[in-house]
Amino acid sequence: MSKLGKKIIPLPKDSTIKAEPNALLVSGPKGSTKIPFNDKFFSSNINEKNQFQITPKTKDKKISAMWGTYRSIVNSAVLGVTKGHEKFLELNGVGFRANLKGEELVLSLGFSHEVKYKVPKGINVKVEKQTKLSISGIDKELVSKIASEIKSIKPVEPYKAKGIKEKDQYVLRKEGKKK
Repeated sequence: MSKLGKKIIPLPKDSTIKAEPNALLVSGPKGSTKIPFNDKFFSSNINEKNQFQITPKTKDKKISAMWGTYRSIVNSAVLGVTKGHEKFLELNGVGFRANLKGEELVLSLGFSHEVKYKVPKGINVKVEKQTKLSISGIDKELVSKIASEIKSIKPVEPYKAKGIKEKDQYVLRKEGKKK
């Protein structure tokens, strides 16, 4: 039995979940999203206290493993349509800066050219300072993927900690050459 799958998902007042064939439609004040949901293995119900619960139809080890995963996906979708998901990135280095031109993020990272990154629909990127970015959206997976792709353009190096990192990411520093 899955410990995480047994937990009940509390639904805020302004969000709803509708069961469709092979999908769940989660909607809230920030928008709505459709989650694939396997009706053959799981059943879903909403109780009178406006709480959502997923239960497996059969007791199996593989289904028990998927149970917690489905519950986490639905919970992150509910949080996404009510509060939203957000990641913060920092640019560390001399001359490193970011600008937003339309739907393109233009990064100056010490290369001989500027790096342009096209921001997909459903994701909001804000340049708070020239060295601080905030990435927000409804879909947690997409927000994390975009943050990871931007970080991979210039990963943080261990000697001077130059590069793009998340806000509270710890960088293991190395000692330089000794004479």
